[in-house]
Parts: sequence; C-alpha cells; structure tokens
Amino acid sequence: MTPIKEGLIHGVAQVPSPNCDGRPEGTVVDTLVIHAISLPPDEFGGGHVQELFCNGLDPSAHPYFAEISDLRVSSHFLVERDGTVTQFVPLGARAWHAGESRFRGRDKVNDFSVGVELEGCDSEPFTEAQYAALADLTRRIRQACPAITIDRITGHGDIAPGRKTDPGPCFDWRRYLAELAGGEG
Repeated sequence: MTPIKEGLIHGVAQVPSPNCDGRPEGTVVDTLVIHAISLPPDEFGGGHVQELFCNGLDPSAHPYFAEISDLRVSSHFLVERDGTVTQFVPLGARAWHAGESRFRGRDKVNDFSVGVELEGCDSEPFTEAQYAALADLTRRIRQACPAITIDRITGHGDIAPGRKTDPGPCFDWRRYLAELAGGEG
C-alpha cells in the first residue's frame, strides 16, 4: 500500500477543489458516504464532474449545466467508469458532498465523513473497474481514518432520504463489500 500523508492518497491524481473547509475541531472522521454522479445526467465522460467540483462548469455547454453551474459542491474522491480515481479534497478537510443529511442521529454528515463519488446513475450498472477501484480506495481511506468501520459505510440516499437516491439501485452493495473484505486480511 502507498503511504497516506497530509490527507492525500498517494498515487491518486490530485485536483484541488476550492469547495471545502475545515472540519469542526476535535471531529473524528468515522463515516464513508458513497455517491453517484453523471453530467449531463445519465451521460459519462467529458470531465464535467471535475469541472463542477472546481467551479469551472460552462453553463452554455449543456442546458442542464445552466441549472447547476452556480452550485458549490465537492467530494473527496471521484471514481470514473474506467476506475480512474481523482482526489479533490484532503481527508482532513470537509468536502461539500452530503448537503442536508443525517446519519445515526447526527446531522451535518459532511462534518464527520469522507465522500466518494462514482461516475454513474440510477439506471446503469457500475463497472468492474469501479468496484475494484472503490474497494482499494476504501481500504486506503480506512487506513487513514480507522474509525470508519464497515458498518459506517453508507449511501447518499440513506443519509438524505427523499432528497437523494444515489448510489442507486444499480449499485451492488454485496459485491462491493465482498471485494472490500477480500482485500483485507
């Protein structure tokens, strides 16, 4: 495993997002939130998610982009369809991924979580490469944040029910957890 230093996962592309801030003092990072995103909706590739996370989305490039170009959001990581992983926010900082949310009686999930976006949508299965990359990334995140136990890995739809559905019905939780368990030992 590559060592983790200063909240960055080494060997992963780093694209700093301005959409982050400090966590509340004394916060223990103990939750991992899995998301899915595609821009435009249900389309993959093109670098638009990266543009959104870095405030560079061109509102004239697609009608949907005009609706969301003013959003200021981020995630710690993005896992693309081919398994490429990009880090936008250091683990010690608060990414703006969960919005209004609640997990196990605690509000403001951004404060105590790491967000991982998968390039995907509710209507298409995720790729083999994504499951492998996500399992590896999760192991590496858990090395840096040991309070994230298996039972503290959740989906965006679970912490923001009625508002979000991701990672969606096509995300195979059993497969992901089996791949994660297969690499630990």
